[in-house]
Amino acid sequence: MATWNSRGLRGSTLEEFVNRTNERYQECNLALIQKVPTPITPVRIDQETRQITLAYFDQKSTVDYIGVVQGVPLCFDAKECNNGTFPLHNIHQHQVDFMTDFEKQQGVSFILIYFSNKNIAYYMRFSELSTFWERGLNGGRKSIRFEELDENYFLEVKSGFFIPYLDALNQDLNQRP
Repeated sequence: MATWNSRGLRGSTLEEFVNRTNERYQECNLALIQKVPTPITPVRIDQETRQITLAYFDQKSTVDYIGVVQGVPLCFDAKECNNGTFPLHNIHQHQVDFMTDFEKQQGVSFILIYFSNKNIAYYMRFSELSTFWERGLNGGRKSIRFEELDENYFLEVKSGFFIPYLDALNQDLNQRP
């Protein structure tokens, strides 16, 4: 079983914040966003507790969340880090490929990054992610420094929304051609 400091619970703080935000958005009829379950196949189940004790991933997952905001389809991944740099290896090629294809279909893709050491979240536009991703693929820096981020996309908690990403989404939409 995962413990508080295990790799298995990395990102659970952000995931809980996003889940609660999504519930609030749905209650207010602003958005319908669903968590995409990671497909697993159980290998061993504890017969007493009926808990899965060993499993493997069936396939690579795409992104963490998918849904629609007032007619705008969106998908995003939620990532958490505990220092001033975000390693690109936390994002996988198949996720970038999925988000690229999603954007080609007129959807909006992005990543939410929670810097737990600073207690601040960031909305990373797909175009921004693509720039950093290409830099890493072309032999450049394979992480994103906090100082490189656009100050207009940091998210502040407000009105009961833990990670109020709709404001940043609106800003993202307004900047697109």
